[in-house]
Amino acid sequence: MLETSARLLRLLSLLQAHREWSGAELADRLGVTPRTVRRDVDRLRELGYPVNASPGTGGGYQLGAGAELPPLLLDDDEAVAVAVGLRTAAGQGIEGIGESSVRALAKLEQVLPGRLRRRVSALNAFTVPMLRGPQPSAVDPAVLVELAHLCRDTERLRFEYRGHDGATTRRSVEPHRLVCTERRWYLVAWDLDRDDWRTFRVDRITPKPPHGPRFTPRTPPADDLAAFVSQGVSTRAYASHAAVRLLVPLAEATQRVSPSAGTLEADGPDACILRTGAPSLDLMVVHVMMMGFEFEVLEPAELTEAIRWARDRLDAALARAEEPARRIPGGAGRTPGTPSGSGAA
Repeated sequence: MLETSARLLRLLSLLQAHREWSGAELADRLGVTPRTVRRDVDRLRELGYPVNASPGTGGGYQLGAGAELPPLLLDDDEAVAVAVGLRTAAGQGIEGIGESSVRALAKLEQVLPGRLRRRVSALNAFTVPMLRGPQPSAVDPAVLVELAHLCRDTERLRFEYRGHDGATTRRSVEPHRLVCTERRWYLVAWDLDRDDWRTFRVDRITPKPPHGPRFTPRTPPADDLAAFVSQGVSTRAYASHAAVRLLVPLAEATQRVSPSAGTLEADGPDACILRTGAPSLDLMVVHVMMMGFEFEVLEPAELTEAIRWARDRLDAALARAEEPARRIPGGAGRTPGTPSGSGAA
């Protein structure tokens, strides 16, 4: 009985993880015969899980949405509360739980009855969160779930993409993974028109179904997709690139340097290498200086020249500020630090 129960849980997990399975594929994954798979599917149906079956060589099994909520040990109110919580976490990109929230939300909404979906949509539509600090552009959780399904089912995605300059382009891609970093969501996908891997901000994506067809997954661009996205948004997206050695341990630098500001790697116990980008070398100087660490330029050599140029301008500004006879425009006779209109009583 324990073996059968464990196999049913494994079968349910497989059905949730992929859009459709053939009987032979499920039998191979579970190490049983196709006849046993059919019996196990019948048991899941008896428990209330809506497993659809399509006959023929191209058919298979698929977990669908039912008229009643499957026995997830949640009543209707609890299911709505969980779905709303997952949508909130996914839409805000909360560090550490964002991607898990999308995966869980995709599974839950796949079997959520229509009446509960409407309750969840109403709550999200008429709820305004009070959040601290500046917030990034909102990401529609429904879009996140749609993209997660396409990544899972290896279906091509068609969408309109709004660039940083506001221009809109039509794109067709093979979606691979969603990556959440610093309250933003990114889609890593193979761009069919550009024949290369690309990273897209999800808040700039407007899906344009119908999607498809199915595709064979490609080898991903990197083992660490979070690092790949971080490098893309902090370095590859800019005209000027640099590598500097920060004279602080990696753990300390990580507290101040966000993934969107650059990538870090250890360089011994007391230093680390920062690779970053900026629109120009002049802005790169400000970018690195504002991190607040002692540093050493590794490359390019032109960055050192830009630092010298900035130093000379700052020295000249300080020298002028220290001139005792300096006048301030609009306040004849005033010196720095003397408020307008002040004088003897």
